[in-house]
Amino acid sequence: MTTRILLPTATVFCLIAAWAACPRPCHAQSRKALAEARNDMVDEKIVAEGVKNPRVIRAMRATPRHEFISRAQYRDAYLDMALPIGSGQTISPPFIVAWMTEQLDPQPTDKVLEIGTGSGYQAAVLSELVDEVYTIEIVEPLGRKAKQTLHRLGYDNVQAKVGDGYKGWPENAPFDKIIVTCSPENIPQPLVSQLREGGRIVVPVGQRYQQTLFLYKKVEGRLVAESRLPAFFVPMTGEAESQREVLPDPTQPALINGSFEQLVVGTQKPVGWHYQRGMQLKSGDAPSGDNYITFRNEDRDREAWTLQAFAVDGRKVRQIDIALRVRGKDVWSDPGSNQWAALVVIFYDERRATLGTAMVGPWRGTFDWKMAVGRISVPPRTRDAIVRIGLLGAVGELSMDNIQLRASPRTH
Repeated sequence: MTTRILLPTATVFCLIAAWAACPRPCHAQSRKALAEARNDMVDEKIVAEGVKNPRVIRAMRATPRHEFISRAQYRDAYLDMALPIGSGQTISPPFIVAWMTEQLDPQPTDKVLEIGTGSGYQAAVLSELVDEVYTIEIVEPLGRKAKQTLHRLGYDNVQAKVGDGYKGWPENAPFDKIIVTCSPENIPQPLVSQLREGGRIVVPVGQRYQQTLFLYKKVEGRLVAESRLPAFFVPMTGEAESQREVLPDPTQPALINGSFEQLVVGTQKPVGWHYQRGMQLKSGDAPSGDNYITFRNEDRDREAWTLQAFAVDGRKVRQIDIALRVRGKDVWSDPGSNQWAALVVIFYDERRATLGTAMVGPWRGTFDWKMAVGRISVPPRTRDAIVRIGLLGAVGELSMDNIQLRASPRTH
């Protein structure tokens, strides 16, 4: 049986927090409570998920993320989730910050260039680890605010400016490491030129909604690529955006790799699906193709889910029909809770404010492969959406395959 639920915005925020919550609620705003929440976050969402570099872990414990968001968001400061910071931008989840920092292999003598200052949080983490940080933000209000915040908190080895990160910072080149926290379709050549021989660039590269985090190493003047993780970052704007060749069609919303057949090169991670938690790629008895995915979770304090973003224009799209194959084993959640085994769609407006959410599911118990379908209405102000699938706080084992979207146009 499949149900459809449309929830108000207030419920959406509670739902998101429930999916990614730290074991101890972050409501209290005292310095001690925030420090405890930060350490819990590092233990549960960073170390437990595979970040090993002890210097990076110490930097994550030392950097007060709550100082880089509004006071109204303090309760969410140490949830492992992106948060809005204004101008349609977000502060990255702490795990992503830690993971990208670890990939850089930061050394105490390094000079690092960051493209996409945002709130200044990533620059602050790097400040604890390297000699000099140079960071560039194209959105002027964000760049000014981040510079003020970094100065106020005493990060004296960080130099920040407003500008187009596509061009880098040539007067301070070469850089030992470069980290890009927004996504270009291709790596800007000025950044390649400004990286020293033997240096590293960590950058999400790809289309607007489907990217892969790459680690590049400069060898004999050329970049050697190592693919790492599927990712979803805000696009690099400015000159990088003007050179983008592949643009999404928001009148035809679609998921890529809904059957999980395409894998990131050199990994067992499905292309297009990012922030994979408690998820395994399976093959052999798939209802469609060769592969499917399975989520397992025995602890409601841990996540078992993944997500994918897509473009959808609510002025043009009235509703979306969703179909998928699903199988469950001992799936359970507390009655009356908002912890579900489900597929959830979250809608956002042009400023990335949440408009509402809809669900296919929830599923409980043990059952063989079956077809699940749902029809969801698209709010007219929608410009983006995210699909989250898995055990969203529930426990047990849930498998999914062959997820498909079909849009119906809005008629006037």
